[in-house]
Amino acid sequence: MSDYLLEEATLSSGAMYRLFSGSVCPRPIAWVSTLDHDGNANLAPFSFFNVVSVAPPVLGFSPLLNGEGQPKDTIRNLEQVGECVIHISGEGLVEEMNATSAGLPHHEDEFALAGLEKLPMPGVSVPRVAGAPVAFGCKLREIIRFGDQPLAGNLVLAEVVSIHVDDRVWNGRHVSIDALRPIGRMAGNDYARTSDLFVVERPVSGGTPR
Repeated sequence: MSDYLLEEATLSSGAMYRLFSGSVCPRPIAWVSTLDHDGNANLAPFSFFNVVSVAPPVLGFSPLLNGEGQPKDTIRNLEQVGECVIHISGEGLVEEMNATSAGLPHHEDEFALAGLEKLPMPGVSVPRVAGAPVAFGCKLREIIRFGDQPLAGNLVLAEVVSIHVDDRVWNGRHVSIDALRPIGRMAGNDYARTSDLFVVERPVSGGTPR
């Protein structure tokens, strides 16, 4: 067993990343499209992602600074055009999603790299991925920065203003896991499927559902 008091025994950023990504899992994946002020599209996946509010509907994801402490195009674009589309790709588009994680030069289009078609998204100027089963058109609420050192996070809070969802996935009340085939991010190159589920009944209470 090991205990670490970080103010006394600081772990390197690389070690912290490996510990976080290997233990905080499986993580849902935000597949985020943005535009810069010249209209160039960017598309990238982020696995530091989750729901942060329902009323108002807000999603949060965190692009880390790169190894040189520089922001990714997603952050630059959100600063220029404060809109994005956050997709849930499911297993059906995992290869295309993975392709868009490549570090392309600024202005190069990951939609084209992965052979993906763009479609308009209501309420925002940013296009969505054709074929993605779920997409949330969002307006930027805030970017919270945690520093300028390599691997520092930039927490993006994005308010949902429109939704695209495949009728096979959502019937207006329930999401079909069989149709969505969601995946989770593990460490390294590993992903997890959600095909092996088990049920644990929650205690009856008057609290907020979790």
